[in-house]
Amino acid sequence: MSQDWPQLEYLGWRETCSALHLYLQIAGKYRLVRTPWLNHSWNATFYVTPRGLTSSLIPDGPGIEIAFDFVDHALRGTSGDGRTASFALGPSTVAEFHAQFRDLVATLGGTPRFSGVPNEVPFPVPFSEDRRDRPYDGAAVQRFHAALLAIDGVFKTFRSSFLGKSSPVHLFWGSFDMAVTRFSGRRAPLHPAGIPTLPDNIAHEAYDREVSSAGFWPGGGGIDYPAFYAYAYPEPKGFRTAPAGPDAAFWHEGLSEFILPYDAVQSSSDPKAVLLEFLTATYEAAADLAGWDRDALECAEGRPGAPRAHDAEVPRPHDAAVDVTVERQDAAAKGRYFAVVGGVVAEMTYSRVSTDMIIIDHTDVPAALRGQKIGEQLVRKAVEDARRDGVVIVPLCPFAKAQFGRHADWQDVVAKP
Repeated sequence: MSQDWPQLEYLGWRETCSALHLYLQIAGKYRLVRTPWLNHSWNATFYVTPRGLTSSLIPDGPGIEIAFDFVDHALRGTSGDGRTASFALGPSTVAEFHAQFRDLVATLGGTPRFSGVPNEVPFPVPFSEDRRDRPYDGAAVQRFHAALLAIDGVFKTFRSSFLGKSSPVHLFWGSFDMAVTRFSGRRAPLHPAGIPTLPDNIAHEAYDREVSSAGFWPGGGGIDYPAFYAYAYPEPKGFRTAPAGPDAAFWHEGLSEFILPYDAVQSSSDPKAVLLEFLTATYEAAADLAGWDRDALECAEGRPGAPRAHDAEVPRPHDAAVDVTVERQDAAAKGRYFAVVGGVVAEMTYSRVSTDMIIIDHTDVPAALRGQKIGEQLVRKAVEDARRDGVVIVPLCPFAKAQFGRHADWQDVVAKP
């Protein structure tokens, strides 16, 4: 068990967590109205720091940054002209925090005008009217921050193995979750929206591209314990029954997401490995079932100080040798194409329907080999063999299907409906 992963018990600090959520909404709504809109509301989020959470630079007045300090339990503001302001975080009411925050922004030379009503919470009460006494459990807040520090590092490691569009690792104040999202590059169908206390146009824009998303909740919103989640939009057929990695992970019907309890990660001998297994398994299920072009979107995990090898298109003569040697093992009913690189095996399997038809049913390129177009070379070899042998191919595997979609010159070997 790692001391970097503290124990978290949501029910024990639920009231403090609820108050902190609303305080972040107040600061987040200020940032939201002062910054140009960035896709999927990314202009409004917070980021983990060694001491808590920051808004980063807000273009208001001389330039303002809002920071929640969970070490000394204070809200701090700094401005581009050298001014600073702060007030203590402690037992309070939302109305008192709201008033103090507006005063802080004004002191820093900013414009403290923003929406005064919470989002994504049940029975929202305007901030200025919420005078219910709220506790502040400083020790619980520090444990929450320690968890965010550990999670932030794992999420950033996971993000490093994706070349396509990916969100920053950031915390949304609306739903109070830390998230990292990958995109296939394709448009998504219009989201049904209808999320309580969230404008439909926000939900529509947030999900206008196909995504595989994962994140962390401290608790609430349908579960009474801290947990990691993963979902895909639109949800591909078969996703909810796909393997989700660790034994403790499961599909939550009420939330329509995979859930991995935080305790299962925190109590393991290698929390980082368990969490990465969940993130990777749920992403791969979404990407494979939806037919993402994984070979073009992925790369090897990033390493500190080591630039990633380029994946640029290198012109080569038509008859130049391929980068790897692709071999074939064929039997009466099944077969495979495979390549071994540095002791790591990438393979593509197929089933034989008849003497003149095969079905490509699975492609597996380990993470260490991704970003090198090895999967494409496996499919290319199958195309070459099919032409030679007079065989047609049914590309059932999502990866192979995507490759055929990208190569118009391979259509001569695709089985016709």
